Amino acid sequence: MTTAPTLTAAEPDRLPPVVDLDVSVLVPVLDEEGTVEELAARVARVLDGLGRSFEILFVDDGSRDATVERIRAARERDARIKLIRLRRNFGKAAALTAGFDRARGRFVVTLDGDLQDDPEEIPRLLEAVENGELDLVSGWKKERRDPLSKTVPSRLFNWATRRVAQVDLHDFNCGFKAYRREVLEQVPIYGELHRYIPVLAARRGFRIGELAVRHHPRRSGVSKYGWDRFYKGLLDLLTVLFITRYTRRPLHLFGAIGMAAFAVGFVIDAWLAFLWAFRGESLSNRPLLIFGVLLMLLGVQVLTTGLLAEMMTHKTFERADSYSVREILD
Repeated sequence: MTTAPTLTAAEPDRLPPVVDLDVSVLVPVLDEEGTVEELAARVARVLDGLGRSFEILFVDDGSRDATVERIRAARERDARIKLIRLRRNFGKAAALTAGFDRARGRFVVTLDGDLQDDPEEIPRLLEAVENGELDLVSGWKKERRDPLSKTVPSRLFNWATRRVAQVDLHDFNCGFKAYRREVLEQVPIYGELHRYIPVLAARRGFRIGELAVRHHPRRSGVSKYGWDRFYKGLLDLLTVLFITRYTRRPLHLFGAIGMAAFAVGFVIDAWLAFLWAFRGESLSNRPLLIFGVLLMLLGVQVLTTGLLAEMMTHKTFERADSYSVREILD
């Protein structure tokens, strides 16, 4: 069996992984010293029961407690447990990306490190992506065991995302997911876009589904999320919609806004010009005149922004970014 390359200090941060395992279980963690050892043992027991080759890849995102020491202790008992330690707290999206870049499995399962996700649900998720003709299966915490400070903003966020993105999932925030490897190879994430992986994948034509999964109350540590995630998530949703719908045709967005603003301003000023020319009304004290002029100027500026974006798109266009191939029969 071929082994994956070992990363040393002198080598670059990202090396192409060797795909030689059935499953990679990826767990981003931040200050979860009370759960990581039990989580590793339970995941290993479940996958051993399936007879699969696997690795459990913990990505420490700058923990300040004994999380790293607990993972090292678990690795001494089971060499299939791996650790990627980031230099500081970069955020969950960065931690997931670091894990995706080094995962060696044909299928990748992600779950949180707080034991609220039940490892016994892993076989159902894997079965869905292997036999259900799906590329990505997201967990749905149908009966969620969290306080209102988490559930209320999450429900609002999921409702808004479902309506705007037009992807029919109940729980975009759930970190419990199973992927075919090609999804992760073609869907880049950065910033806080990890919660929108299903949206990004659906826009590229991958098949998305969800399963209701068991959810448990948090046993130790504290939640890293609150109301601020709601407004940040909505801003990220705007980013996702732009990069999925208008990245290769920005003038369709900026042009529509610019032309609408210019048209409204033109109609306003045309009406005022008619009143001045045919009815002799004075325009010196009409704020509406200034408003109309400003709308026309705004429309020209936004339209110009769209044209500049089109020029940049034309210069930076890469053919591979414009499509995604599912199968070739040669």
